[in-house]
Amino acid sequence: MTTDDRQTIINRYMKNVHGKKSDTTKFTAGHDGKEGHWLEIQMGVDPNGVNDADLMGYEMKNDTTSKTTFGDWSADYYIFKDDKYDLSKDDFLIIFGHPNPKKPGRHSWSGAPIPKINRVNSYGQKLVIDEDKNILATYSFSKDQREDKTSLVPSECQTENLTIARWDMDSLKGKLERKFNKKGWFKCLKDSDGKYSSIVFGSTIIYDNWIENVSKGDVFFDSGMYTGNPRLYSQWRANNSFWNNLVTDRFP
Repeated sequence: MTTDDRQTIINRYMKNVHGKKSDTTKFTAGHDGKEGHWLEIQMGVDPNGVNDADLMGYEMKNDTTSKTTFGDWSADYYIFKDDKYDLSKDDFLIIFGHPNPKKPGRHSWSGAPIPKINRVNSYGQKLVIDEDKNILATYSFSKDQREDKTSLVPSECQTENLTIARWDMDSLKGKLERKFNKKGWFKCLKDSDGKYSSIVFGSTIIYDNWIENVSKGDVFFDSGMYTGNPRLYSQWRANNSFWNNLVTDRFP
């Protein structure tokens, strides 16, 4: 970790961001990432979508209301991509997700059906970490509490501990450490008026520590997959209180 690079980032923040509110008037209305895009421009980050550290070996994070994302990391295996089961993505969402009452015909794998670590939800799903440090989303028919499960779930899926998604350790480790294990990360924070008031830094993050926090539930899967959109929206996040505990330095 070079002091010069960190100081360059601090100087850039103080000159272009500190004390300002994000100006998103030039961006498309309704664009969810427009504040982050504004910050990227101010900090000189190229928004190219590459899974790598954002700036001089540091991963950059913007201020958020309650939780902050490590990355949008899709699983390496989905049951709807397995020829053995002959399921489409929309089939998966109907079987393992839930309908949106406000948008007829739309189903999503988000909210209540999303599996949590080592705890089966009412949809019969949970996350587990296997002995090789892979993360699996599993489904058990006997623990599915939905009254219409027999008509929803195909017979070949009416089983126990069925893997419906899997994140392989090698893949996740690469994605995480390319972003967070070079020089660490920084986050630009706002005050109660919405003005940027400080920049904080955290140390590098390695997979072994990260997966341990997944096992504790401090890092969690937050899916937003839904019918009609090809994106898989597989976010891995932690509450801001968790991130705050990782902070090592704050400026000014």
